[in-house]
Amino acid sequence: MTSNTIEFILNNKIHRISNPDPNETILNFVRLKLKKTGTKEGCAEGGCGACTIVLGELINNNIQYKAINACIAFLPTINGKQLILVEDLVSEGGKLHPVQNAMVKFHGSQCGFCTPGFVMSMFAMYKNNKSFNDEIINEALSGNLCRCTGYRPIIDAAKSLNKIIDNDKFIKYKKKIVSLLKKIKVKNIEIKNENKKYFAPKTIIELKKIIKNHPEAKFLSGGTDLSLEVTKARKEIEKIISLNSIKELDFIYNKKNEIEVGAGTSLLKFEKYIKKYYLDFDSILKRYGSVQIRNVGTIAGNIATASPIGDTLPLLLALDAKIILDGKKKEIIPINKFFISYRKTRLKKGQFIFSVKIPIYKKNIFKAYKISKRFEDDISSVCGSFNIEIDKNRIKKIKIAYGGMSEIPKRAKNTEKSLINSNFTEKIFYKAIKNLEKDYKPIDDMRASKSYRMEVAKNLLMKCFLEVKNKKILRLN
Repeated sequence: MTSNTIEFILNNKIHRISNPDPNETILNFVRLKLKKTGTKEGCAEGGCGACTIVLGELINNNIQYKAINACIAFLPTINGKQLILVEDLVSEGGKLHPVQNAMVKFHGSQCGFCTPGFVMSMFAMYKNNKSFNDEIINEALSGNLCRCTGYRPIIDAAKSLNKIIDNDKFIKYKKKIVSLLKKIKVKNIEIKNENKKYFAPKTIIELKKIIKNHPEAKFLSGGTDLSLEVTKARKEIEKIISLNSIKELDFIYNKKNEIEVGAGTSLLKFEKYIKKYYLDFDSILKRYGSVQIRNVGTIAGNIATASPIGDTLPLLLALDAKIILDGKKKEIIPINKFFISYRKTRLKKGQFIFSVKIPIYKKNIFKAYKISKRFEDDISSVCGSFNIEIDKNRIKKIKIAYGGMSEIPKRAKNTEKSLINSNFTEKIFYKAIKNLEKDYKPIDDMRASKSYRMEVAKNLLMKCFLEVKNKKILRLN
């Protein structure tokens, strides 16, 4: 069954919209159509959090609350979800929600522009956790910027919620919302709005049919990069194929010392899994973007955009990951052969990324570092990753990869060659760092100069050596 209508829950009712504009953001819909102006536009690129809303998703008969950036999410993506806005938190009698009360009590708002976004991020945290420590609070609020308060009163407000029993109206109406979400059946969506088309198939078979008929369409997963063509470049995307409704692409398997991650798996779901195997991968993902970004962004999306500063890419290169492509037939490509030139890959028309396979190296030491102007929710100047196998103080195998050092993320082959079968000593590493100048020719841009990038790359390699040698984490944070 195919439908041109999206359905979602708002204020305890199912709302339906036929043939919505596929390029309209949720933010514009909320402000211009619903006339709810609590949600703000700050950056229009998912960087400030002023536009934060919460989507309720039905997972195993329970509602999971996800904070997202409404400014870079297209309206059709709310199909099958509960839309929650800052105005919706107030009870029927006008009583403030506990999260809003806490912000008032602890003076967490001054100019007020960022406040609704903070409230919504805090609301999602409040609903998804039984208690809130510093780590949970800092992560929940990392995607929200404030120019006035200095964050302390906002954090105090979040901490105070530990003393509040969760008995809000969302508890009261939970059974009703679950019932309404179940009434919205998963179906193939095909929207036509003027010259624009939007497809959201529910199976891979349907996906392949759509790709065959519309090979020029652009894939939408998290949309954190694609949406900027509309919000920043002011372009129209005529054909979009959403992968969000395909359950076959949302999985994580572990077999034969290999982790396979489906193309539709969110970064937040992935990071909770990968932490058991590669702690530094988890650390980089926490700085990849805010919770709002990681709730929707995917590792396959990060690979497909092929940005030279994509944070997961040097890590996957150092781990010798493989990419599974699907289309007319399945194809496996080592990630070190996937990137051709600036934002160009071996992905052909008619193909899509099915999954990513990441080897588990039980004997190896894995390190990864990100250098950026702002610690959280910022784009890398340089990202370095190192995968080392040491046997009796000799470097048996080593893989080194950097982002931000070339037009593509790539391995440092000359540097690797100079280290393999060498003793694991400071002297050897000091000699090896000179080879980075053969491996990379970085450029000057707004984030860093080429000389700074090279110096940082060399320092990160030495940092890796020192951490491994001294069995100590040397991190400023």
